[in-house]
Amino acid sequence: MSTLLTLVLTIAAAAQATPPALPYETLFYTHDGLRLEAYLYKPAGEGPFPLVVYNHGSTPPDQERTEWPAPFVARLLVPAGYAVLVPERRGYGRSEGTQFSVEIGSDRGERYVARMRAEAGDINAALDYVRASNRSIDAKRVAIMGWSFGGIVTTLAAAERGRYATVIVQAPGALNWDKSEPLRKAMVAAAREIRVPMHCAVAENDATTESARGVCAAAAAAGARTTLKIYPKFASGRERPGNPPGHALFGPFGVEVWGQELLMFLGGAIAP
Repeated sequence: MSTLLTLVLTIAAAAQATPPALPYETLFYTHDGLRLEAYLYKPAGEGPFPLVVYNHGSTPPDQERTEWPAPFVARLLVPAGYAVLVPERRGYGRSEGTQFSVEIGSDRGERYVARMRAEAGDINAALDYVRASNRSIDAKRVAIMGWSFGGIVTTLAAAERGRYATVIVQAPGALNWDKSEPLRKAMVAAAREIRVPMHCAVAENDATTESARGVCAAAAAAGARTTLKIYPKFASGRERPGNPPGHALFGPFGVEVWGQELLMFLGGAIAP
């Protein structure tokens, strides 16, 4: 068999193995004078539906302007009865604002934390927009969820009380926790403001498990009901170069590991 034919068959098999993306609506809203983009998935019917706000992680510089509606999250949650809102924070996709790689680069000091706070504000503004403009969303049953960088901004956004009924963070800030004292202080302080149920998860072979442990412990000490899940070592062979294998657990290739547990947690907090 020729090399070209083998490549074609491999691509075709991969395409068949990936379920089709679910339909969604692209929305635009404003925050801090910026026109920002978001994607909204909804189950069939009129609702009102519980909503999960999903926050994406960091993106390689050459992909920051690529739109990414997190289809793997929608494929898990929408059939279970949840609407899903995926904000493209400032500088990503078609959202206005300076790209993270341009504004912050490798800086992990106070400027980095300030950027994370600004992106958390983008998330809360996206939710406010959807709640005000869409009657099919149940404003009292809203969860916020994020992976890696998305786990950082999820923690910061959830510190502003009154919007969310539950919080899920997956490997929150795991790649930068040991590199940034300002980040650690900001995340712990934010977690101490969370009073709703919180689920923290990380793989044993991520860069660290301490970010998930620290955030969960801070929220618990302040009175939140928390659960912490340390998953066994994970390897998919699809991790980004330079990242530990376990950090890829919460991407598309690890859903079979954590998906059902996530649905159980959500069912106990904002069940459809």
